[in-house]
Amino acid sequence: MVRASMVPMLLVACGLAAQAPQPVQNLASGQTPLSTQVKRLSLREALQTSLQYNLQVDIAQQARVVTDAGIPVSQGVFDWNLAATGQDQKLDTAASGPLITGGPSYKQTYTTYNRSLTGDLNKNFEWGGNLDLNYSPLYSARQGTIYNYYNPGNLYGTTGNPYTGAFTATYTQSLLQNFGTDVTDAPVVIAKKNAESADYTFQLAIINLVASTETDYWAVVYAQKSLINNQIALKLAQKQLDENNIRLKVGTMAPLDVTAAEAQVAQAEQNIISAQAALDNAKDTLIRDLYPNSERPASLELTDGPTLSHIQLNEEDAVKMALDRRVELKGARITKDVNDIQLTVAKNKVLPQLNAFVAYNGSSDNYTSLNSVNSDLAGAKYPGYTVGLKFLMPLENRTAKGNLSIARANLRSSELNLRNQELSVILQVRTAVRNIDATEKGVKAAEKTRYLQEKTLEAEQKKFDNGMSTNFNVLQDMTNLDAARAAETQAQINYATAVTQLEVSVGNLLKARNFVIK
Repeated sequence: MVRASMVPMLLVACGLAAQAPQPVQNLASGQTPLSTQVKRLSLREALQTSLQYNLQVDIAQQARVVTDAGIPVSQGVFDWNLAATGQDQKLDTAASGPLITGGPSYKQTYTTYNRSLTGDLNKNFEWGGNLDLNYSPLYSARQGTIYNYYNPGNLYGTTGNPYTGAFTATYTQSLLQNFGTDVTDAPVVIAKKNAESADYTFQLAIINLVASTETDYWAVVYAQKSLINNQIALKLAQKQLDENNIRLKVGTMAPLDVTAAEAQVAQAEQNIISAQAALDNAKDTLIRDLYPNSERPASLELTDGPTLSHIQLNEEDAVKMALDRRVELKGARITKDVNDIQLTVAKNKVLPQLNAFVAYNGSSDNYTSLNSVNSDLAGAKYPGYTVGLKFLMPLENRTAKGNLSIARANLRSSELNLRNQELSVILQVRTAVRNIDATEKGVKAAEKTRYLQEKTLEAEQKKFDNGMSTNFNVLQDMTNLDAARAAETQAQINYATAVTQLEVSVGNLLKARNFVIK
């Protein structure tokens, strides 16, 4: 499972460590900044650089952080919850009237003091139970003055004992709806699976990045080789033109043959211009992939070339490997599991609610101090008990039934999607295995063709030097050799790309490149 910060930690096996970004150099010291340098890169160095700086990797990483945070969020429903309320109340009241009918009147004023503190501790359990503990001490007193005809100014103080309190403990257990860990713990399980799926999505972003970086790297290599091939072709054409000019001067060649050689040189020069433009464009694309967030070098010089290494992997083994390793399939299986869990929850919601509850109610006498109240509550001096059942059932329950239909459809859709992805993966693997075989043979055939074209041109050149061939034949063989070199280069790049696609299709790209994601 991937665990990383903003920049993923990619440890490369075989002692190959990710390189740190090259700092901007100080112009005052006479050093050259990176933006004016030509950066030499091997394939592994290019992959490391892209993994260090790529924006898509950072985006996928932040998505992982969000889904990981969903686990404690879903677990929070089982946290202990403490609620406390305190209040201090003062009420001034006045009343007047005769003590007896027809008698003298009186006036009474008094103040009521109410002070209370309520503490409540509540917790939900994974098996569908709930525990609620409530402690509520109370202070209530009344003070005032009464004025009447018989005894004016009579004062009375606090009435009775002002302290009392109660303690309640209630446990409720769901017996039908919301019963069992399969239902109550479902949000936590789903959150964990979503986090696992986000890890696979992150790995897929890494895989896609490595594959695209390799493709862009080989595109630059192809452009470099094409430029070299065209430069070689220009030298051969220029050499032929120079020899033809000599023959023209000594009168052994017609001017038309010189013109044909000049046309060959002009075409070679045009091809070089096109090849140089293609190389610059390919380098710009690779530089954009490697340095989206940092200073970019002026240009790149790639040091690795494609190599032909025979891969022995039959279709059956490759398919088994892909079905077991492809992260897309792992993510699709998680989606199916999540929908299965949601179906279980939806089925449970169709059931009526039947809750059993048992409660303890402890109370106290009235006292002049809170300590005496707490002694009554702690000693269960005045206990009370309640046991009961509560039944609730919507008569139509259309919401729950509709959600159940949706959950069934989602599960079926995820099953079909998983099967569709498996079939797509199988097709990709079979195609990749066949492409490896075809491109490997293509490289060997292209090498042989290029070799034979070189020999053909050499033989034709000797015949031409001995007056046994024509300038046209030599130029034609030059063109054929140029095409053979281009085909050989393309075949080599096709094979390198096919290797990448095979390793992607069987889910083995990171392992094959000796990358370990932690």
